[in-house]
Amino acid sequence: MNLVDSSCWLEYFAGSEVGDAVASAVENLQDLIVPSITIFEVFKKILLEVDEDRALLAAAHMKQGRVVDLDADLSIYAAKVGREFQLALADSIIYATGLKYGCVIWSQDKHFQELPDVKYFSKRK
Repeated sequence: MNLVDSSCWLEYFAGSEVGDAVASAVENLQDLIVPSITIFEVFKKILLEVDEDRALLAAAHMKQGRVVDLDADLSIYAAKVGREFQLALADSIIYATGLKYGCVIWSQDKHFQELPDVKYFSKRK
């Protein structure tokens, strides 16, 4: 199973080198886990920087994977994971979701860089 975090989704939609690297995970819909918070983050960023039509297209693509909503049990687990790994709210939810579903987590987020089960891509300047 794969989980692509918001930063890598944005790279994918931008057609960048990192986007090309994560394409195999994004396009393997059968094995794609999508935390609902990543849909929020990607939609908001594209809405602010491009337009609503592009944001809606991105969200529609993301929703083709298995969307995991934040429920009470996942919230509690994310809080524990966040404390253990010193992660912020969204990162805690994303990482906990990945752990729960046995995912490889594709990310450019430095907070994930040294964590188990993460395929990390450094951001280019």
